[in-house]
Amino acid sequence: MPIYPWKCAPDGYATRRGLRALGLRPGGQEVAAQVMRGRYRRPPLVAYLYRVDLAVPVRPMTSRKWGALALAMLARRTCPVCRITYSYCLPTSLGMCAACAHSEDQRTP
Repeated sequence: MPIYPWKCAPDGYATRRGLRALGLRPGGQEVAAQVMRGRYRRPPLVAYLYRVDLAVPVRPMTSRKWGALALAMLARRTCPVCRITYSYCLPTSLGMCAACAHSEDQRTP
């Protein structure tokens, strides 16, 4: 597998994120090359590259997928304790809204 220095990959290769920006996905192809960036006293950063000519278009979102995504985001915004739906995703570190977490801290001796 060819290995290129960081930011020196030839044209015709892209990372997953680069393919997505072009509206493409790898489509089952193997990793064609990689770029590596050395770091001081740490393992190098590696990015895998795929061939753009073998990539296939991204599948479009169906109405069922949009619905499932909307329900998942609603669950992330709803506090399981007080059942209030917020306009932002609740922190996973608390597992509930800040008001409920603060009230539980007050109750715990």
